[in-house]
Amino acid sequence: MKVLLSGGGTAGHVNPALAIADLIKAHDRNAEIAFVGTKKGIENRLCEKAGYPVYHIEMKGLKRSLSLSNIKTAYYYFTAPRKAKKLLLEYKPDIVIGTGGYVCWPLLSAAAKLGIPTALHESNAIPGKAVRMLADKVDRIYVNFASTMDYFPDKSKVLFVGNPMMKKSTAKIPENIREILSIPEGTEKIVLSFGGSLGAMRLNSEIIALMKNFTSHHREVFHIHATGSSTHEETLAAFRAAGLSVFPNLRLTEYIYDMPYWERLADAVICRAGAMTVSEMALQKKACILIPSPNVVNNHQYENAKRLADADAAILIEEKHLTPDLLEKSLCEILYDGKKAATMRENIASFAKPDSNELIWRDIRILLSRDIMTLLESK
Repeated sequence: MKVLLSGGGTAGHVNPALAIADLIKAHDRNAEIAFVGTKKGIENRLCEKAGYPVYHIEMKGLKRSLSLSNIKTAYYYFTAPRKAKKLLLEYKPDIVIGTGGYVCWPLLSAAAKLGIPTALHESNAIPGKAVRMLADKVDRIYVNFASTMDYFPDKSKVLFVGNPMMKKSTAKIPENIREILSIPEGTEKIVLSFGGSLGAMRLNSEIIALMKNFTSHHREVFHIHATGSSTHEETLAAFRAAGLSVFPNLRLTEYIYDMPYWERLADAVICRAGAMTVSEMALQKKACILIPSPNVVNNHQYENAKRLADADAAILIEEKHLTPDLLEKSLCEILYDGKKAATMRENIASFAKPDSNELIWRDIRILLSRDIMTLLESK
């Protein structure tokens, strides 16, 4: 099997594509898989680390305001489909799968015209522009939220499958995990907080305040926070200046490499509301405080978080409303109100699709056998 995947611009587009690549490899070790992205996109670094080659087609979105960059974008809209067609004819994929981002549009448009089976995966609650532009062209649309199906007129091609998950998300936890992670004896509750791999300065600042005002006074609560790379030094300086480095129940790190273990152990999670993060929390049945990033296109994270908050499956705090007191109050509700925490865990579990990978793989096989099925039905 030969597969081309495309999802670029942000990790939120790339990670679902990588998860799909991994699930295909898990079922077909001989599968040839490559990615299509732009030369400067984050997909290059992430796909290279995962061991997948990346082909390049330059593409970008139109700006709403008058801009000279729109001239270059118009040029890409004219040239990208031809480059995509050339790549498809050379690579000869059996199926092409997109997970959002503008680079998906020329590739899947060209693949559909060539009669190659095509599929899209939309991980956010509200479909992105590229997905909406391709909806009437592709064979299948996978969605993470059931409510997302309402945005597509042709429901027959839409499948509610959840988000594909990396293998590490379901990894088995060693019996001596607390010893491995150096969690102090006497720890009764674990709080996990993070703002993404790059970091979020506002969130980091509020977490430092939370540690100073609350968790440093509750030795039974162990709190680990990942700052992200771009704001680590600044946040670490604030952590030390507040005298927090002397507390054994507080840990500040740039990146949490054993995140699946911490996600499993955490009693409360404070995080952003990216689609993959939300899916991981649902799969692990975690009581969460979701603080959506205000810096994403179409306010996707807020919409993701609102779906959960409306179902009493998470606590939603918009960053513009975030204060140390509100964050502490919300955390205490989860840590010390057992009934509320149990309700949130039960409700967030309803957003999980533990069999997402199998659902996607099964449908990929159906799409690959499309020509055979059509032939059989015609006889």
